[in-house]
Parts: sequence; C-alpha cells; structure tokens
Amino acid sequence: QVQLVESGGGLVQAGGSLRLSCAASGRTFSNFAMGWFRQAPGKEREFVAAIASAGITYYTDSVKGRFTASRDNIKNTVYLQMNSLKPQDTAVYSCAASVSGSPFYSRDYTYWGQGTQVTVSS
Repeated sequence: QVQLVESGGGLVQAGGSLRLSCAASGRTFSNFAMGWFRQAPGKEREFVAAIASAGITYYTDSVKGRFTASRDNIKNTVYLQMNSLKPQDTAVYSCAASVSGSPFYSRDYTYWGQGTQVTVSS
C-alpha cells in the first residue's frame, strides 16, 4: 500500500504561483511513476503532468512552460510548481502513483491522494 497526501493548494490571483506537494508513505517511492491530475467542477478528471521514476517528465499541452513536476526520492515527495496560473487552472489537483503503464491515463495509476483545491481568480 502507498498513502499519498497532497498539500499546497489555495486561492491565488491570475498570474500567480503555487507549489503543490505530494508526500508518499508505504512502499518504495522511487519505484513509482508519479502523476498529477485535476478535475474542475462539471468536468472529467484530466492529466496534468507526470514524472517517471527515472525523472522523465510529461505535461499536457495547456501547462507546458508553466508547470514543472519534480521529485525528491529521499523525502518521498513529488512536487508540482505552477507558475503563470490562469482561471482555467482552477480544479482539485490529485497526485497518483503508478507502477507501470502509460503516464497519461488515470486508469494506469493504482494509488491516489485525496486532492487539494486550487482556485485562480481573475
């Protein structure tokens, strides 16, 4: 089992920044690919970013150049640095852990955090 706990969400004005953290406990963190997904009200959950165990990163087009995923395998924590935030980034952001499969699809992630709310005001 892996437990994931997100933090760092909040309310920010457009153009501002937030850094989300996801602390993992349980099985060996470094073996997992870690993903970030978000879900806005009335919309389906969507892929935001992922970082593989080897450190390769993936982003959805709408956040490229603005968001950066990173991980600290000593602290068992993954981060999502979000800059130049836009109102359309408003959503509940969740981290997830995957042993195998595509980094882009939620179905390939086994463990999920509870999510943290990010609200960007215009």
